[in-house]
Amino acid sequence: MKRIAAFLLSIILGCAASVPVQAQRITPEENARRSSKAAKQQQKMLKKTNKKQGKAMKKAMKSQRKATKKANRNLHRQ
Repeated sequence: MKRIAAFLLSIILGCAASVPVQAQRITPEENARRSSKAAKQQQKMLKKTNKKQGKAMKKAMKSQRKATKKANRNLHRQ
């Protein structure tokens, strides 16, 4: 496993070294596009996480109500 990782790393570094320095520079437009894309991706992940959390809270509240209802029912039977 370590050999594969080392091999892939050497390939990546070899390719990066073969690219001219001029080609590695990022233009302001490219930088803006990348940051915009990253921000959009972050918003998407936040929205997804918030939705999951909301669903989990709703489910927990429902089970809490159900447990309370059951406990009250058992209390009145005694």
